[in-house]
Amino acid sequence: MHRQLDDRLLISAQIAVEDVAILAGEGVTLLVNNRPDGEDAGQPLAKDIEHAAERAGIAYRFIPIIRGIGPGDIDSMRDAIAETGDGKMLAFCRSGTRSGLVAALAQRHLGVTREEVERRLEAAGIDSSPIAHLL
Repeated sequence: MHRQLDDRLLISAQIAVEDVAILAGEGVTLLVNNRPDGEDAGQPLAKDIEHAAERAGIAYRFIPIIRGIGPGDIDSMRDAIAETGDGKMLAFCRSGTRSGLVAALAQRHLGVTREEVERRLEAAGIDSSPIAHLL
């Protein structure tokens, strides 16, 4: 199940290959994978999700966040948000938290106010305190 940060930006825990076609039917036009391969046994490989996205006509970006969110992660997420256009983007990781935090930082860099970023995270059930110093 995904959560919304705004009308075009969704976050989710790990998705399965079979979820991709369903997401396409829900208007998702870009998938962002923030989860490095091998984080958990049995997790789908990035290339398998990417191939499912290709089959479903969804763009795909692999932006693995391994040891905390860095400036390059924020820049890549900001670029992905900009590429989404009028469609919807779904970013996912193990629980959705990393995706939510990096997306929130990218939104902040795109001009969304700190207060609005914090409100969106709270509404999605994500604690903003780990990134408060970056907002």
